[in-house]
Amino acid sequence: MSTNVSNSREAVISADKDLPKVTITREFDAPPEQVFAAHIDPEIFAQWIGPDRYQVTIDRWDGKTGGSYRYSTGDQWFFGSFHEVLAEDCTLVQTWSWEGMPGAVSLETMTFTELPGGRSLLTSVALVDSMEAQAGMLASGMETGINQGYAKLDAILAEGQ
Repeated sequence: MSTNVSNSREAVISADKDLPKVTITREFDAPPEQVFAAHIDPEIFAQWIGPDRYQVTIDRWDGKTGGSYRYSTGDQWFFGSFHEVLAEDCTLVQTWSWEGMPGAVSLETMTFTELPGGRSLLTSVALVDSMEAQAGMLASGMETGINQGYAKLDAILAEGQ
């Protein structure tokens, strides 16, 4: 991994006070197409998703509209469906579930927007089942996995430039 990449950039995680919605934004020093591809390509995805302490295992992955996925981080399994994979618009709509909480589903829309200087902004809007689910999501410590994961993605993207 590249050592000249700053890992100090953090995602901004915000919760809507009236709706069971969580929004995550994060800037990257890479074009939107590359950041989008890193969310769809299972080989790249497995290198960066989640906290540093976990090894990711991909059980299944079909990164296209109508496809599905299942992967683990350590002993935690996650699965979902790719509802829309729109490479030309750099937009991804998917469901996401943690097997440890049966019946709980998050509907997530991710947009990858071009910024000046070959950079991009990722905006992820997740709708969850209830305000309780939103509170649980925020209390889960997800910011550690998000920030460590995206720091790893920064390094991967820097190596590819």
